[in-house]
Amino acid sequence: MKIAIVGTGAMGSVYAGLFASSGHDVWAVDNWREHIDAIIRNGLRVEGASGDRRVAMNATTTVNDVGLCDLVVIATKSYDVVEAAKQTQSLLDENTLVLTIQNGLGSPEKVAKVLGDHRVAIGVVGGFGASIPEPGHVHHNGMELVRLGELKGGVTPRIEEVAKVWRESGFAVKAFDNPHQLIWEKLICNVCYSGSTSVTGKTIGQVIDDPDAWRIASGCALEAFEVARATGIHLDFHDPIQYVREFGSKIPNAKPSMLLDRLARRRSEIDAINGAIPRAASEVGLKAPYNEVISSLVRIAERNYGNKNSL
Repeated sequence: MKIAIVGTGAMGSVYAGLFASSGHDVWAVDNWREHIDAIIRNGLRVEGASGDRRVAMNATTTVNDVGLCDLVVIATKSYDVVEAAKQTQSLLDENTLVLTIQNGLGSPEKVAKVLGDHRVAIGVVGGFGASIPEPGHVHHNGMELVRLGELKGGVTPRIEEVAKVWRESGFAVKAFDNPHQLIWEKLICNVCYSGSTSVTGKTIGQVIDDPDAWRIASGCALEAFEVARATGIHLDFHDPIQYVREFGSKIPNAKPSMLLDRLARRRSEIDAINGAIPRAASEVGLKAPYNEVISSLVRIAERNYGNKNSL
């Protein structure tokens, strides 16, 4: 299968590396020139829970080099999905499936507005704890479940075919009828650890072990759970605190992408993760004070990045 990964940051690089390792024709597309150049020169090193390998693949900073694909995976940050969707149009024929994988709320709908509902499927991935130590080298701490679903629901033959591609590339995969369930089950973990690690500078395990940090993190998760329940989202668990603790305990040394963004002094996805909960809460008559405060603290920090004396 010919696969384009649009956005080869940490998670996109894991996808690209494992797909290429299993024999697919993979194109890594990203505007990070140093990373792309390193992949072209030496291949992509994928290290961590899946083993340690160096894989050759196609890599470019422009979609114009790629051509038509069977599968396009949009793995950019949530705030870049609209531009990414516009760029991918040159990669699509009538049978191409676009799988969009972002943290938080709203990205699949944004992609569908550009490309059409019929082209779009949703991926929800958690528990990898991926990072890029240097250009051309991605590391991931875990390798949990990849959950896939059609934007409009239903386990279709094409989503089963895509699930098979992921499974044969070494991922644990499950196709779901209800994509909104996928999004919210991941989001509850995201809101627990993303803002809390970013504000405290702690790893996931350190947040769990610190009583004050855990009070904040679990409070964020509980608010998200209550919003999902009030919205009518079906979830496969009833105790959100146990759910997020068990999730985090599997990757205690992981630094979520929002913490990595803070350490690199770059923009995060706060508005699509913790910042999305107060907005969703207001629509069902609830409040989300933990998430509101965490979101404000992250935004303040980001506005201070130009100040050399700021954290």
